[in-house]
Amino acid sequence: MARFFVAATNIFGGVACLSTKEAQHLRVLRIRRGEHFTVCDGQGTDYICRLRSIDEGGAEAEIVSTKPSNGEPTVDVAVYAAFSKGDKLETLVQKSVEMGASRIVVFPSARCVSRPSAASSITKTARLQKIAEEAAKQSGRGKVPGVTVSPSFEQAVKSAAACDVGLFLYECEKDNDIRSVLRSRADYKTLAIMSGPEGGFAPEEADYAAEQGMLKTGLGPRILRCETAPIAALAAVMYETDNMK
Repeated sequence: MARFFVAATNIFGGVACLSTKEAQHLRVLRIRRGEHFTVCDGQGTDYICRLRSIDEGGAEAEIVSTKPSNGEPTVDVAVYAAFSKGDKLETLVQKSVEMGASRIVVFPSARCVSRPSAASSITKTARLQKIAEEAAKQSGRGKVPGVTVSPSFEQAVKSAAACDVGLFLYECEKDNDIRSVLRSRADYKTLAIMSGPEGGFAPEEADYAAEQGMLKTGLGPRILRCETAPIAALAAVMYETDNMK
């Protein structure tokens, strides 16, 4: 069933009011009056709706039933990703949302090839947020994860370390693999995954993260691309927390 995100303020009196943009999407999907689709308020509630009217100004749909969204995992996982070149970040954001990330934070790192200016960073963040919204629709999420930029590596580390568990993905780590790290921790509600740029993290960055309480974590003998590593880690977290049933 087609899925649309609508602000909670536009859902009232048994009716969901869709924007001009979403009305156009309804037309593209050839959804006609009387047909059903799903509206999500972005706060974890789904509404099964019947299209009542549609015009150039938007659309209105009658709410038929309400239920909690089932696309949200039981653990809150934030993905911290270093700036990377090309469309790698777009892929990372899309797949992170599909896999259940609660938010994505982008940050600068010593070995980053790409370091966007403040102006281009705003544009890029808006683009990444749009990708997150589309991925949330496609994957049946109950919320749209936010995409933000941290001004520094140090600030990103401190934010990530505030979670119950902070995984610092480091290809030089040989003692602590992700399975053993996750299974040594219990009853965590929040978790952060921090992943580096194309060249990986510098040794001094890994040391700083460890000093702040993050756990240097390996992903096995293979070297993964910067857009692949956090997705692999996220999949492991979802599996270990029974969010792939």
